[in-house]
Amino acid sequence: MFRYLTVPVTAFAQNCSLVWCDQTLQAAVIDPGGDLDLLLEEVDRLGLTLKQIWLTHAHIDHAGAAGELAERLGLPIVGPHPADQFWIDGLPEQSRMFGFPAAKTFTPTRWLQDGDTVTVGQCTLAVRHCPGHTPGHVVFYASEAKRAFVGDVLFAGLIGRTDFPQGDHDTLIASIKQRLWPMGDDTVFIPGHGPESTFGQERRSNPYVADAR
Repeated sequence: MFRYLTVPVTAFAQNCSLVWCDQTLQAAVIDPGGDLDLLLEEVDRLGLTLKQIWLTHAHIDHAGAAGELAERLGLPIVGPHPADQFWIDGLPEQSRMFGFPAAKTFTPTRWLQDGDTVTVGQCTLAVRHCPGHTPGHVVFYASEAKRAFVGDVLFAGLIGRTDFPQGDHDTLIASIKQRLWPMGDDTVFIPGHGPESTFGQERRSNPYVADAR
């Protein structure tokens, strides 16, 4: 069965998630932006074996520690979509700009495309390309568990910013409505920041994407 634990990291309180298969205790970490010692303490506490790094996108608070973690433990980096290459290349500059520890650039072991899947242990998640916040943003969807890890595409009551380079508001709205809503109103999503919500709740009340808008 699929399990997860969300651990806020960095000064931006980014929701990094440990996801794992409870049959094998093999795990992946989604968006290790920083605070690696804290993350690895949780891995040890839960008795997990960390196998992969999955990235929704390459902003510093989501990807800042991915290169270091991959190097330290010999892990593959999976994602995001190749359109975020320029954000990966700019990680050292991002770290200076926002006062983060120096970030390593890297080349993902595997880029992701819309319709791909990722697997940890016996659990498989679907990948959807959801550009708008960044051009290469992806989300991970565990259909049986009805959980979606959406990075900075959607938040409880809000949507992702689109004022960064290659962000686009109309593209983001289309990603939410065309790629997220079909996952079902009862799907719980884990955003990149802040509390969880459901797609149904956002369709009812989110002022940016509500159905009645």
